[in-house]
Amino acid sequence: MEKIVVWYIRMSLVYFFVGALLGLSMIAHPDSIFYYRNVHVHFNLLGWMSMMIYGVGYHVLPKFSGRLIYSPVLMKVQFWFANLGLIGMAVGWTMIGRDIAAEGARSLLLVSAVIVLAGIGMFAFNIGKTVTPVKRPAG
Repeated sequence: MEKIVVWYIRMSLVYFFVGALLGLSMIAHPDSIFYYRNVHVHFNLLGWMSMMIYGVGYHVLPKFSGRLIYSPVLMKVQFWFANLGLIGMAVGWTMIGRDIAAEGARSLLLVSAVIVLAGIGMFAFNIGKTVTPVKRPAG
C-alpha cells in the first residue's frame, strides 16, 4: 500500500477517535454541546468518513480500473488540503461557538471550507481521470 494511502487511513482513525471523544465529552458536559457540535460532526464526516473513503478509494479504484492513479502528486496535495481545511474549520467552528473574534472566525471558516472543497474537487478529478477508460481510435 502506498505511504500516502496509509496516511489517509491513519488520519481517518485519528479523526474518528477525536470525534468520538468530543461526542462523549458533550454527553458528560451538555453545556458544551453548542461549542463543539459542529466540530464533532465535521471530524466524523469529513475526517473519519471522507479520509477513509479517500484512502480506500486511492488504493482500490485504480486496481479495479486496471490503471495507475492519474496524478500521484495531486493525491498528496489533496491530503494536505483536506487536513488543513478540516483543522481550520474545527478552529473556526470552535471560535464561533465560543463567540471569539466572530468576524475572523467566519472568515477562517469560509476559507477553510473552500480549501476542503478544493480537496474534494481534487479527489473527484483524480479518481475520475483514473477510472475513465482510454478511448482508442477505431480501426
